[in-house]
Amino acid sequence: MTGTHTTIRLWDLPLRLFHWGVVILIPLMWWTYKQGNMERHATFGLALLFLVIFRVVWGLIGSHTARFSHFVKGPFTIFGYLTGKHDGKVVGHNPLGALSVIGLLTVLLLQIGLGLFSQDTDGLFSGPLNHYIPADNLDLGDQVHHLHKLGFNLILALVGVHLAAILFYTLVKKDRLVPPMVTGRKSYDEPVAQPDIAPWWRVIPALLIAGAVTWWVAHGANWPPFG
Repeated sequence: MTGTHTTIRLWDLPLRLFHWGVVILIPLMWWTYKQGNMERHATFGLALLFLVIFRVVWGLIGSHTARFSHFVKGPFTIFGYLTGKHDGKVVGHNPLGALSVIGLLTVLLLQIGLGLFSQDTDGLFSGPLNHYIPADNLDLGDQVHHLHKLGFNLILALVGVHLAAILFYTLVKKDRLVPPMVTGRKSYDEPVAQPDIAPWWRVIPALLIAGAVTWWVAHGANWPPFG
């Protein structure tokens, strides 16, 4: 601590890697789709599935600021934050940021799920779960493919809102959100408690669960999982 400033470890490395992994994968998936490289597109989609599953698990067992129980709040807390009645300094995601996180994770899961069941218009490439769509129900297959394309527009809208929020906090509230997501550290102009950072060994079960589920889905999600 120096003077009235307090610097803490805010975001752990696994959370930051997830964040920047999503930032990299979304444009890569768009580019491979536009280029018609569906094999690469599917590979990046599975990588994104791995990241999202990891984030969900990390939201249960990870560091304090990464846990859903820490930053997901009810409507009264959100309303209090919007009306300026929230007391104290927010360490981590604020109530609106929490809605953004949950919304993005939900949309990403839906988009990935649609892609897993989807088939391209030529019928030359399909997702690993496309075999669950009856062969005689072409309309359903077309609808899934159409929704998968529309879903990307929703992701772009959420990304736009996210970027607008970053600009607002940077320019208006003088709160820089990007540097802490790079370094993991953030300084406050008042004393704040250091959040608990998860020990490294917790990364192992999160990686194993994400890897196992992704592998299972990539191989058709047959039951039993590893039979």
